[in-house]
Amino acid sequence: MQMSGRNVNVNSVFYAEAYHPVQAGSIDGTDILPHDNAVYRAFLCSSAGLYDPLGDPKLIGDPYCTLFVGHLSHLTTEQSLRKALSKYGRVKDLRLVRHIVTGASRGYAFVEYETEREMQRAYKEAHHSFIDDSEVIVDYNRQQLMPGWIPRRLGGGLGGKKESGQLRFGGRERPFRAPLRSIPYDDLERLGIPPPPEGRYMSRYQVPSPPRRKRSSVDREEGIHKRSMERGANMRKSSPVEKEEMSHKRSMDPEDHSFKRSSVETEHHRNRSSIDRAELSHKRTSRDRDDRSHKRHKSHRHERSTSHDHY
Repeated sequence: MQMSGRNVNVNSVFYAEAYHPVQAGSIDGTDILPHDNAVYRAFLCSSAGLYDPLGDPKLIGDPYCTLFVGHLSHLTTEQSLRKALSKYGRVKDLRLVRHIVTGASRGYAFVEYETEREMQRAYKEAHHSFIDDSEVIVDYNRQQLMPGWIPRRLGGGLGGKKESGQLRFGGRERPFRAPLRSIPYDDLERLGIPPPPEGRYMSRYQVPSPPRRKRSSVDREEGIHKRSMERGANMRKSSPVEKEEMSHKRSMDPEDHSFKRSSVETEHHRNRSSIDRAELSHKRTSRDRDDRSHKRHKSHRHERSTSHDHY
């Protein structure tokens, strides 16, 4: 597909959903050769499977609720970091990465929240905020949630400083630019590099969404049941005035009117049926009484005629 400036905005960008070292070293995600030694080292590490993203014994907690915080001040402590990030939600666990020998802060941390929603809020609002006079960046836990991830210490990562010359693209801070030249799809497929998306580009002002947990039907049913239980508890806790207002609203609801009409009609039909049964029973009783009276009268006449014949 030929990409040109006529059909793609030069300010359009896209973000990596899976990690590839060669693609991360490309400004538009179309390179097929490493452009520096670090990318080449990360490519060899990825090809040989030398990095295990789940091999860190310090990895704890739910990755979908965990936030990466970088560019921290070396004066920031666990207490000050927890205090700064608690305004976005309830912090369940926090790990400030420190040097194994000196114990000094490495300038980044992992923060786990109680729920995924709280993590999403911190992901949107805490980015480029200030903690201890240092402008921090936040991202989702790419180590566990991004397929093929290679860390910075092995030549991978995302971002980087211009002075180092080892820029990495595709992340939140430095996304890929929309390619303005033809895309070598065959070469990208041969190397296993994800091709740029077709037509799914964003502006730099849009916030890329982190991966979301795939919810099963059981989880959805549990969520619905939990919400219904919460609504029931709230109804039980509501004051008599609120209950009266709720009943008034239901009485004004046309669906409730139809329900009440149907209930009234059913009751009327039930009463009518009982009246009909009573009338039918009365008619049967009257008819039986008339039959018995007629029989007695007939028998009496027969006896009189018989006695007359006898005398």
